[in-house]
Amino acid sequence: MTPEILTAFTIGFLGSFHCIGMCGPIAIALPVPKSSKLSFFTGRILYNVGRVVTYSCLGLLFGLVGGRITLAGAQQVVSIILGVAIVIAVLLPQQYKNIFVQHRLVQKLAQPLKSNISILFKKGTLSSLFLIGILNGFLPCGFVYIGLAGSIASGNAISGAAVMMLFGLGTVPAMFAATVFGKFINIGIRAKLRKIIPVFAILLAAVFIMRGMNLGIPFLSPKLSSQTQVINNFNHH
Repeated sequence: MTPEILTAFTIGFLGSFHCIGMCGPIAIALPVPKSSKLSFFTGRILYNVGRVVTYSCLGLLFGLVGGRITLAGAQQVVSIILGVAIVIAVLLPQQYKNIFVQHRLVQKLAQPLKSNISILFKKGTLSSLFLIGILNGFLPCGFVYIGLAGSIASGNAISGAAVMMLFGLGTVPAMFAATVFGKFINIGIRAKLRKIIPVFAILLAAVFIMRGMNLGIPFLSPKLSSQTQVINNFNHH
């Protein structure tokens, strides 16, 4: 198990307080199925399961990209680039991050997702809550991109899916609480925990950079196989 997988749940858990700020309005306003308290909680669980499913599928795809990069012999370089990119993203002033979020292309891509989520809100069924979670997972989010960087660095599709599944599961406690308790979540505690997020993001970036440096440190920065060795191993499997 790679460091990216081990840290994914922690990153997801801490990042979930950022998610409440970004996706909180959707989570808090989720429709209530007209049935019982059991349906209410089931619907909130299905919403979060939908998000985790989307994150896992995205992790599978990005992990597959990471596998191609490994076969191309460029895993070290890409790992370092991802680490540096995360550091830059964390240190970048908020006004510059807003430029990306508010970019016309980003908004254009997000608009169909928001429109379909709005349609599903009106249905208010258990299946619609699951689908809202599925679509919610595709909404632009800088913190999800950090998780996807971990999927690429993991080097294969299965590990990539595992990284994002654990990342998604890490977000569930806070997001489930948001769907149930809504405005009663302590904003002060949320703000304090959000200040810790950049620290863990930097630590994850450090892991990427160290792995790319090929230092021969077991588990943290193991010696990566050469391109020929990797391709031979792949062919034997």
